[in-house]
Amino acid sequence: MGTPLTGRTALVTGGARGIGAAIVRRLHADGAHVAITDVLEADGQALAAQLGERARFFAHDVTDDGAWRDVVEATLAAFGRLDVLVNNAGIYEAGTIEEADLAGVERQFRVNQFGTFLGMRHALAPMRAAGGGSIVNISSIAGQLGLAGSGAYVGTKWAVRGMTKTAAVEFAPDHIRVNSVHPGYIETPMLGGVDPEALKAGVEATPLKRIGKPEDIAAAVAYLAGPDASFVTGAELTVDGGWIL
Repeated sequence: MGTPLTGRTALVTGGARGIGAAIVRRLHADGAHVAITDVLEADGQALAAQLGERARFFAHDVTDDGAWRDVVEATLAAFGRLDVLVNNAGIYEAGTIEEADLAGVERQFRVNQFGTFLGMRHALAPMRAAGGGSIVNISSIAGQLGLAGSGAYVGTKWAVRGMTKTAAVEFAPDHIRVNSVHPGYIETPMLGGVDPEALKAGVEATPLKRIGKPEDIAAAVAYLAGPDASFVTGAELTVDGGWIL
């Protein structure tokens, strides 16, 4: 594996475990300094300690505007620049539009949608100062179709898709690329909230006949974050084993 991100700094939200941790490990392996942010402090601290001096952990609630300001400032203080932002933090709570718990609906909007909005907003100035950068927003296949029983989650992931395209246009003059990744069924703790029969049906409907691994998503993010994707912005990279074909 090469080191295409040597000298660059990445910030990964929700980076303490699951897909986020895989992304952190991959970007670190590709040479980047990595700021790991999450509300899971013990897991995040352990990952940063394991990776060593090119990694730092910062406790971070992505729904808090002030917390975003603080974590970006801490990243700049630690590493001097910000080149890559991966808006990965996300939550899932099942519920139909008719019956979903409204507090849960709001939580999903605030973490998945508002958190991504704030991340892009706060990354703009330091990336502009660095001469450009790459933002990768983690959406979902739920941001590309409708899924019964997941109205709030689907809504947030469609919003991430739309905000990504808007930011790609707005940030282009500053040489900042903005793309989205759309995972399918991936082997993470979030799958614990999915009905087992629905999960079984999802795997059976996947042409590649398996659940994805966090490393599959990390590889997609690494591509979009790196120089090989220098002419790619506003794109949607679906990583689902062919599920929505």
